[in-house]
Amino acid sequence: MFKIFKKMSQTEKWLVLVSVLFILLQVSLELKIPDYMSEITRLLQEDGTKTSDILIPGAKMILMSLTSFAASVVVGYFAAKIAAGLTRRLRGEIFDRVTDYSAKEIQHFSVPSLVTRTTNDLTQIQMLVAMGLQVVIKGPITAVWAITKIANKNWEWTTATAVAVGVLLVLITVIMTWVRPKFTLVQSLTDNLNSVTRENLTGIRVIRAYNAEAYQNQKFETANDDLTQVNLFTGRMMSFISPTMTLVSSGLTLSVYWLGSTLIQNAAAADKLTLFSDMVVFTSYAMQVVMGFMLMTMIFFILPRALVSAKRINEVLDLKPSIEYVAEATEDLKETGTVSFEGVSFAYPEASEDVLHHISFSAKKGETVAFIGSTGSGKSTILKLIPRLYDITSGTIRVDGQDIKEFQQEQLNNIIGYIPQKAVLFSGNIRSNMDLGTSNDSPLDDQKIYQALEIAQAADFVKAEPGQLDAEVAQGGTNFSGGQKQRLAIGRVIARKPEILIFDDSFSALDYQTDKKLRGILKEEVPETTKLIVAQRISTIMDADQIIVLNEGRIAGKGTHRELLASNQIYQEIAYSQLSKEELENEE
Repeated sequence: MFKIFKKMSQTEKWLVLVSVLFILLQVSLELKIPDYMSEITRLLQEDGTKTSDILIPGAKMILMSLTSFAASVVVGYFAAKIAAGLTRRLRGEIFDRVTDYSAKEIQHFSVPSLVTRTTNDLTQIQMLVAMGLQVVIKGPITAVWAITKIANKNWEWTTATAVAVGVLLVLITVIMTWVRPKFTLVQSLTDNLNSVTRENLTGIRVIRAYNAEAYQNQKFETANDDLTQVNLFTGRMMSFISPTMTLVSSGLTLSVYWLGSTLIQNAAAADKLTLFSDMVVFTSYAMQVVMGFMLMTMIFFILPRALVSAKRINEVLDLKPSIEYVAEATEDLKETGTVSFEGVSFAYPEASEDVLHHISFSAKKGETVAFIGSTGSGKSTILKLIPRLYDITSGTIRVDGQDIKEFQQEQLNNIIGYIPQKAVLFSGNIRSNMDLGTSNDSPLDDQKIYQALEIAQAADFVKAEPGQLDAEVAQGGTNFSGGQKQRLAIGRVIARKPEILIFDDSFSALDYQTDKKLRGILKEEVPETTKLIVAQRISTIMDADQIIVLNEGRIAGKGTHRELLASNQIYQEIAYSQLSKEELENEE
């Protein structure tokens, strides 16, 4: 938690100090009021007391109460301002850190957990700061200050107050011992509930197609019930605090008056009025002591969850990205548009074995290099290594003649255009998706955007949309078909004008005719651009300059379509399972 508080700005730290001063003012005024109450009690017992004599201390009491209320409002305002500013900064730091994460770190936390940490956990911190500044500081000050006021009044009353405080401390200790572990469980169960909900929402079409609503409902109910049961347990345990506090405060008042009545009855006549006045004042101060502890116990409603949330937030902020980039871009590269793998091996995080073994190949400027193989052979993994979505285990990958680990991140991203297997569109419109981020040709005007869409075979359906480039894109591009999303994603990367285009099975949702037209126009319009293609269809890669056949993470063959069809058994099996002999031999 202290690591979180260290992130306060200098202004927020000054506001904390000012808030403490206002709290001291507030407590001093509240603790001064019983003195005037004692004076009023004494005046009422004396003969000849006038109404004006009582109005003066009464007016002072009202004035102090109003001033204390004003100080409380100021503290509340400052606390809210500090809490909002701190959580805003934390939210920004978490978002920046997560965007720097590689796939390894994302998998370490999981997406639902990161969402929970950025929202729910930060809310717990905000509540702690907003309430804690008012409660945690005021509670101890009130209790200690009130104790000093009554310490030398009467040992019987002081003993009764000490017993009441002891009961409160035992209650808080017992409840916190049972409840705190549950608060840790609450956050992980919230992660699980978010995960199930996210899975249901993203897979709603499949769920309906398979009539799996009952199964998914049961899955959600299980996650929901687990969270509910833990929340009920913590809520029930915490619910004991409030009635116990009321019981203790009422019992303390009763004890003070019972002891006071005995003392007054046994006292001399001259001392009875003084004892009665002291009893009234002591009762007020005793209630302030109890109130101080009640304020401190309020924080225990949110402190355990806030501590867990702080730990989870610090885990995100403390975990540095495993992939680090150099600070400055490299100038005067030896080559352009080249890619080479030199003895590259790779294993996924926490995997026991490599998924790629000693991969070596090279692609020259303007060449088309294709990868094919059975499912799980490592095709997509090879392409993910080039833009450093993962870092290799051993070997070297060079782009433009330089090790990719020596590139500044923005420079490498400008050289490489990567289209993943699953096309990703962002909420907004087509124009905002096409002009996403910065690139070699930013900013893009409409003419450049349409040129890229023409190459990607997407211009026709974009022009048919209401608003054309201003047509709305729903979150995830759900208002477009799979093929349309792929073509828009391809158009977006072409518009960046990278030196190297990486297509990770990016033609899978296209029909054969669109696939063929797209490959043909790519060859004509961007002949100087190097293209690396992963595909399942032989027809997509037949005209590649070099085809690399993969089998269980190893290169099982290299060559052109004709060379591999003549000599490579794995390629032959894949090819003949898709096309006839005549179609395969007629490359054109």
